[in-house]
Amino acid sequence: MSKKSWALALAGALLLGGCAAPSATPSPSASASSSAPTESKQLRVITHDSFALSKESIAAFKAETGYDVVFNAPGDAGTVVNQLVLTKAAPIADVVFGIDNTFAGRAFAEGVLSPYTSSALPADAAKFAADDSSRLTPIDYGDVCLNADTAWFTGKGLAVPVSLDDLLKPEYRDLLVVANPATSSPGLGFLLATIAAKGEDGYLGYWKALRDNGMKVVKGWTEAYSVEFSGSSGKGKRPLVVSYASSPAFEPATQSLNQTCFRQIEYAGVVAGSANQVGAGKFIDFLLSAKVQAEIPDQMYVYPVDSSVKLPKEWVAHAVLPEHPYTLSAAQISAGRDGWIKAWTAAVIG
Repeated sequence: MSKKSWALALAGALLLGGCAAPSATPSPSASASSSAPTESKQLRVITHDSFALSKESIAAFKAETGYDVVFNAPGDAGTVVNQLVLTKAAPIADVVFGIDNTFAGRAFAEGVLSPYTSSALPADAAKFAADDSSRLTPIDYGDVCLNADTAWFTGKGLAVPVSLDDLLKPEYRDLLVVANPATSSPGLGFLLATIAAKGEDGYLGYWKALRDNGMKVVKGWTEAYSVEFSGSSGKGKRPLVVSYASSPAFEPATQSLNQTCFRQIEYAGVVAGSANQVGAGKFIDFLLSAKVQAEIPDQMYVYPVDSSVKLPKEWVAHAVLPEHPYTLSAAQISAGRDGWIKAWTAAVIG
């Protein structure tokens, strides 16, 4: 799914934020080598296809550093990691943004990242670290959650479900649509929420019960939210859908079910073997700068790791952050992801 495409459809237009050059002093760690950090005139940035910052911010970064910045967005976070793995003998980028906690373990295992410690990382953002190696720096986060069409439930005189277990009740039969976790990142996020909640011994039984209660599975988030969900512009037939905790900020007649959420964290990292390690560090510092962190909610529709950022008023009113989202470590996800998806496909799709 493309968060950018979704938000473009719902919000209409992107807000253009102001710009400021990063103030932190870069301190790249030249991997395990004692040689001086590399630097070149060009900085190659690989990102997922939902990456977005204001033109003014990007222009200011270029002006501040003097680098010829080249962006490459080959697909989603999984595709980005695959590209880094396939090209690690001859890296195609200096810095990566968009690896999330569902793919961080694979990036670590494949050795495609070099350590870097940014002095711009807020102290209270340390809780988002993928591990203690400093190979990935947290930039933003968001929660995959079930969303409900509040007006639909009011009209039917039916209470909005609260928990994962509520979805198995007869009164919620044929109301839920989800994206396939094998082909959708929010779909995978919801699968991980159920694994964290039910355990490896219980999640497949839970999913079979969802299927037996009329759950519908579609390929991706766009089809689920924009076509099947009754609370979106598509005015579909199903009032429950897997989306994000922030979605109600753009569809105020909906609500997030905050007891069903899985937390996704997005990171940036210096690519191992980079030709511009100094520039890679500067770009990570730039992503952590106050102005870029402030524009992340409106540009990429996720929460900045800098907790001092003032969120848009729509977020304060309609995108309340879940207090206790489900989580799994990057190591747990890396070890189980492929097997969980394969087992889910066999059990639910057949």
